[in-house]
Amino acid sequence: MKKFLALCLVLFCPAPSFGQETPSYIGSQACSDCHDYEYRSWRGSDHERAWTAADPENVRADFDGSSFEGVGMSVDFSHDSEGYHALVTESDGSTTLRDVHSVVGIEPLQQYLFETEPGRLQSFDVVWDTEKKEWFHLYPDPPLPPDDGMHWTGPYKNWNARCAECHATGFEKRFDAVAGAYHSTEAEIGVGCEACHGPGSAHASWMETHSKEEAATDPGYGLTMETEAGTERWIQQCAGCHSRREAYGDGNPLPGTPYHDAYRLTPLTPGLYYPDGQIRGEVYVYGSFLQSKMYEQGVGCLDCHDPHTTRLIAEGNALCAQCHSPAGNVEFPTLVLKEYDTPDHHHHEPDTAGAECKNCHMLEQVYMGNDWRADHSFRIPRPDLSGITGAPDACSACHTDETASWAATAIAEWYPDPNSRGVHYGATFAMTLSDPAQSKERLVEIANDEETADIVRATALALLRPSQDAQAARDTAALLTHDSPLLRAHAAGIQQAAPSADATRSLEPLLTAQPRTVRFAALRQFFGLPTDDLTEQSKHDLDALMAEWRASQAYKADFPRRKSFSRVPR
Repeated sequence: MKKFLALCLVLFCPAPSFGQETPSYIGSQACSDCHDYEYRSWRGSDHERAWTAADPENVRADFDGSSFEGVGMSVDFSHDSEGYHALVTESDGSTTLRDVHSVVGIEPLQQYLFETEPGRLQSFDVVWDTEKKEWFHLYPDPPLPPDDGMHWTGPYKNWNARCAECHATGFEKRFDAVAGAYHSTEAEIGVGCEACHGPGSAHASWMETHSKEEAATDPGYGLTMETEAGTERWIQQCAGCHSRREAYGDGNPLPGTPYHDAYRLTPLTPGLYYPDGQIRGEVYVYGSFLQSKMYEQGVGCLDCHDPHTTRLIAEGNALCAQCHSPAGNVEFPTLVLKEYDTPDHHHHEPDTAGAECKNCHMLEQVYMGNDWRADHSFRIPRPDLSGITGAPDACSACHTDETASWAATAIAEWYPDPNSRGVHYGATFAMTLSDPAQSKERLVEIANDEETADIVRATALALLRPSQDAQAARDTAALLTHDSPLLRAHAAGIQQAAPSADATRSLEPLLTAQPRTVRFAALRQFFGLPTDDLTEQSKHDLDALMAEWRASQAYKADFPRRKSFSRVPR
């Protein structure tokens, strides 16, 4: 498996849709000659360390005779000249010596991969806390037997299928469904330059024959993802990994591929999000950010995050004050110019936790045992909603000895204007979980509300489906031509409740729609609709779309049926 880790392995990726000659990967090291500053910034970053070789430079854990016991298993860790090892005794009494294949992440925890079969990598559940300097189990629930799908040897912990695409550059899963074996390859382990900018061979050739002054003829300099691609395209590029989604292909499309051509975004699904849209399960940022007013006003990931170091571009409240201040920011003319970093606004002592913008507007949740991640919807604290939605609130998260109602009273005193505490879709979404039919009309209103974020409107459509009827189909039909792919796709899901002829007529134009997520949504509805009245061209389009969908499904040949296992992954 040395080949599996080779940093300079050259792969060929799927041809870009715009028809240029297929470029190949050349490795991040090749970028350093011309892009020394960016390369040195990237070195040591969370992206570079997303997946590394198991060597002394990368391994942070104590493999010098340390051990772990608990959750129905015990592990003895060791290392020698051959590498790093774990002697694992499972809950059924079986004991196996495992060799560490490679390393995942750098902090606040580090995880280790074992090659359980040739080419098959599994992520071990006993991980190293880099802050406390101790081993812990990611899932401290009752022990999982080795035959459970959620056991670390099971399909839900398979690295090739579920993780590698976002921890590697140019990754191809290459699963052999007949043999049940993986022959995965990648251009580079870790998230390298080409994971975001695209394969570099064409760029290197372009630079040999062009000057930078000639960039107007090719603003991408031969790359599939242009540096000056614009805020929305870069948000979508980041979202490929930083979102809860279903991949339509191998999960690692050519950089620059529109998000909705490559993935089906999960809306604000119960269990993953609270009814008010706050993060609950592991959702990886994008779904949260799409809810925000910042996204609506054109703010992008790179306005706050350095893409090469992966660090914030400023510390503490200075990050927010680059825009939210009396000076404002000329790039965002709708900003209210006022002082926010003051007790008059946050009502806390300066330089305390209560005075930090993020603690009120980006409530954190912990995942993977010790990894705190911030909600990127940048919401106004609404403790008055907590009793309705069951969602946490920023105030009582700090003031643990107080209640949400106490916090709601305090905020009402600080900000007496009731406009900031108006009707919220979270109340409707919460009611839908217990009584879908009762909330049907309100869900239709939310879906059609142009002042509401598209992902919220799409969620309203998703929640409407159990109680959909012909009236709901008529009331949301206009969304089939909306600019938002999310809304068009979820509106398609409502049309099957219309009379068959109406549904067919409404969905027929979507058979060739762009992007892919829209036409696949239409296809799912045609599975239950008669097609005799389609034109001959539409029947041809439907057949072609079915072939495209089958090809997409072939990439999931290694995915288990969830009902076969006792637990659903968080």
